[in-house]
Amino acid sequence: MELYFPLILDGANGTELQKRGYDGSVCAESWVLDHPEVMTEIQRGYLEAGSNVVYAPTFGANRIKLEENGIAGKVSEYNKALVKISREAVGDKALVAGDIATTGKFLAPLGDVTFDELYDIYHEQAEALEEAGVDMFVIETIMTVPDARAALLAVRDVSDKPVLVSFTCDENGRTLTGTDVQAACVILQRMGVDAFGLNCSVGPDDLIKQIRRVHEVAEVPLAAKPNAGLPKTIDGKTVYNCPPDEFAQYTKAFAAAGAGLFGGCCGTGASHIKAIRDELEDFEFVRPDPVKTDGILCATEKDVFVVEPGITADKVLKCGPDLAEKISAENKSQSKVIAIEISSREDLESFGTAQYSIRKPLCLLCEDAEYLGRALALYQGIAVYIGSLPDDELAPLVKRYGLII
Repeated sequence: MELYFPLILDGANGTELQKRGYDGSVCAESWVLDHPEVMTEIQRGYLEAGSNVVYAPTFGANRIKLEENGIAGKVSEYNKALVKISREAVGDKALVAGDIATTGKFLAPLGDVTFDELYDIYHEQAEALEEAGVDMFVIETIMTVPDARAALLAVRDVSDKPVLVSFTCDENGRTLTGTDVQAACVILQRMGVDAFGLNCSVGPDDLIKQIRRVHEVAEVPLAAKPNAGLPKTIDGKTVYNCPPDEFAQYTKAFAAAGAGLFGGCCGTGASHIKAIRDELEDFEFVRPDPVKTDGILCATEKDVFVVEPGITADKVLKCGPDLAEKISAENKSQSKVIAIEISSREDLESFGTAQYSIRKPLCLLCEDAEYLGRALALYQGIAVYIGSLPDDELAPLVKRYGLII
């Protein structure tokens, strides 16, 4: 299935559940299963308002989040039951998206989870969503590149359905861990995502600025799903101050900046979606047209760079216990890239713990396709390959990890 545009997404689930009695004393997924009629009402409201896609209420239905709420061994059961509620609510009149969100875990040195563990957690949920028959996948409200990469790889390993990855950022376009959303877009689109978006955190007035920035590097359609303004606490309740008409005034600006998917996050409801639909009556899709450069867009986990054709490394770093110190020194040098040689499993261990400190485009030198693939899984940016491996061994790594040859 290919995505078509405009594609009108839904509004909030969480804040709409709160309006209907959800008090946070249990996890939202359990509450929805106990009150399926509430989710049915919300999603049918979005359908009537014009949504072409509703998000299944599986936002926190990964192993980590469920176990934090005392629910163990029920990832498959929960995801399938939650998808069923959405499918019965909208039938074949709208697409049902499998909603995957953050685990809340971080790679070292910020946390103690490994990339393989992240992948396994997301693979378990993605497999359950695929078996439940979702029409597409949405990896949303993402704050870290490792979460996005692990979830996308997991989805791609169980399904060929469309995938939207959507990050949340501050008014400066940076995530909680400091990633520029331009860099996130470059990384994910090179890894084959079908659409890239921004959601939550800020209202449409701040989000449009970041959508315009992302459009400068985007080669895929963009999605805009802002909050209904910034939340305020009034009489002990969280209130969002952007009414539907004001919210929808930004729709044409989002479209002009390359958005093809439109919706709302916290504080939005069916009336916001209807207002968006009305604004899209004369919609014309602005196809991705990134700013032209003389090289190839590349990214570390944090920032975007342009890699010039024929670029060479002035110095090649050897892996070892002091690799992080070597990288830090090279970050301060005049070299345009950081080149690292991978030639053994021991090299992979030191590279995996040190890669977070890379602040320039990374060149990998490796003559073993297995080691190269493992290094690419560990690296949270887009790497350039220097070496002599044959095209048939490199092609799968280009497709899976966005490797630049």
